[in-house]
Amino acid sequence: MQKGLSVSDSDGSTFAPLVVLELAPNTKEEAVEWLLKRIRDKQQDGGAELLVEKLSPEDQSTEKDNPNVYMVGASMRRLLFGAEDVGLFKEFNDGTMRSFTCANRHNFKEFQGDGDSFLSMAECQYIIKHELDTLRAKGEAHVPGYPKMKLYPGKSVIRRIQSKGILVQIFPLHENEELKRLSFSWYKQFKLSFQPLDDIRHYFGEGLALYFAFLEYFTFALIPMAIIGIPYYLFDWEDYDKYTVFAGFNLVWCTVILELWKRLSASLAYRWGTLSRKKAFEEPRPGFHGILGFNPVTGREEPLYPNFKRQLRIYLVSVPFVLLCLYLSLYVMMIYFEMEGWVLMIHDEEPTFWTGVLLFIPSVIYAVVIEIMNLIYRYAAEYLTNWENHRLESTFQNHLVLKVLVFNFFNCFASLFYIAFVMQDMGLLRQSLATLLITSQILNQIMEAFLPYWLQRRRNKKAHRRVIKTLADKELPLSDQVKLEADMSTYLGTFDDYLELFLLFGYVSLFSCVYPLAAVLVVLNNVTEMYSDALKMCKVFKRPFSEPAADVGVWQLAFEAMSVIAVVTNCALIGMSPQVKSYFPESDTQLIMWVVAGEHLLLAVKFILTFVIPDIPKNIQIKLSRLEFESLEALKKRVSTASLAFNGVIFYLKLNKGY
Repeated sequence: MQKGLSVSDSDGSTFAPLVVLELAPNTKEEAVEWLLKRIRDKQQDGGAELLVEKLSPEDQSTEKDNPNVYMVGASMRRLLFGAEDVGLFKEFNDGTMRSFTCANRHNFKEFQGDGDSFLSMAECQYIIKHELDTLRAKGEAHVPGYPKMKLYPGKSVIRRIQSKGILVQIFPLHENEELKRLSFSWYKQFKLSFQPLDDIRHYFGEGLALYFAFLEYFTFALIPMAIIGIPYYLFDWEDYDKYTVFAGFNLVWCTVILELWKRLSASLAYRWGTLSRKKAFEEPRPGFHGILGFNPVTGREEPLYPNFKRQLRIYLVSVPFVLLCLYLSLYVMMIYFEMEGWVLMIHDEEPTFWTGVLLFIPSVIYAVVIEIMNLIYRYAAEYLTNWENHRLESTFQNHLVLKVLVFNFFNCFASLFYIAFVMQDMGLLRQSLATLLITSQILNQIMEAFLPYWLQRRRNKKAHRRVIKTLADKELPLSDQVKLEADMSTYLGTFDDYLELFLLFGYVSLFSCVYPLAAVLVVLNNVTEMYSDALKMCKVFKRPFSEPAADVGVWQLAFEAMSVIAVVTNCALIGMSPQVKSYFPESDTQLIMWVVAGEHLLLAVKFILTFVIPDIPKNIQIKLSRLEFESLEALKKRVSTASLAFNGVIFYLKLNKGY
């Protein structure tokens, strides 16, 4: 809970503010009163049964301040029932992770007294967000004051008014004291140690904690490759004939680290109570639209959109657009090669120091163009995916990830594949890889760390003074804290962060055998990424709502697909090496057949490893099986008790001849 801060509800009860609701300044009064009443109403009356109060009017220091800002909280009793509703897992007295129930609350390890400290603030905010999202329309035909803004029975009220612009934003408040402690242990002091993942999870939730866990794991997994790469790079600087051993190491490395990550991810998810947690029924996205009809699953009235129309949009518009973008990327790549040829010609005619520097200019320009194209395509892909009108957020994300990954992979790696397998110029491949990697890392650090922080500090003079005051570790009044956080940038999720790691994984797994320092550069990048991302989460962005997660989702498949491509690529590079070619001096066909056979064999070993190495550690499998057994036994007892009671009633009726 937010210590030291509290507000009073309309009925006089005091509560800790957890979530901020900001409505549009011109929202009609009847709509505001209706929404607040629905939030406060009892659950049996169709309300959320939460506590809500307007930010104190005297705190509106200027006329520009939005008067429709509201603080939302809940009683501890309501939060505990909400924890049961969302299926929250907590540690039981026997050390296992079990789904929380109010009936068994005293059997959970950290539950003491009335349970005031049982739930973290992030969990409380997640529960409130869930209750607001599941606040459904009843008999209202439209939002009061807005006759054209129709409401559908059983559909989310919050999602509806958010999609129509009445709800400007909803965000959880920071907990200042806990944030100071987390900041100090996370990024304020530079030290070579593990990140405080449990503290990150406690404050930001499992989804973000798993990202930082993966970033940390990926960094440590790169250290063996970096250690091997440094002497390999120093002693074989221009000897590209000796990269076979390093390519062989890449083959094993990219497979093993992903399998071991699954086990670590499962261990973390079990410890955090998300491994066995059931996913909530997914509601339609706020932007989803269609003709009003009945959902065959829920029986509720909601917009329906024919699947064949969506497929037509995908295959007749989205796919051709992606192909066009790939063609443009190929065209830009060919321009880059023309520039490379031009500067090489100049350097060969009159080699000087400056012409030597000029050799790197085309690669730098191409790297910058790649980043710009990736950024523009990202917005275009999001617009297209939104236009495809997917019903569920998970489906929307899957289609967006697929579009972005295909283009980014082609845009970033097409030139390297062309140099390696068409031009077969290992010197140019090393130079291009180094330039692309270093330039992209510099640009990413500027765009993701320095620029957001600088923009946040420069937003306006008033916000700047508040940031300085916050950085000086001085306590802000609630009203100032709300205004400060409302002006902060919104964190859009881990999509771009995982995308960056995906591309870095591609650089080191595909072609690092010809540039062994790639792993060293990525390690340095990841270390700075940890600190810059930590700073952004604590000082630049609004606090995001906790998102339960048991793994990294679709990104696991993306990394595994990259590892398969890495096996094929490294086998081809090995086949092109002079050492291997010397065994087949007269027959290129025989060489190709052996390389293909070796590649198939390694892929078979890779897929065998995925089955041999269990995704979930044995001790966790035992705990999960034990919980499943106990649940089945408890169900049998309940069924048996109900059956005995029923038979007893029948027997009693027979005795009294009433049957």
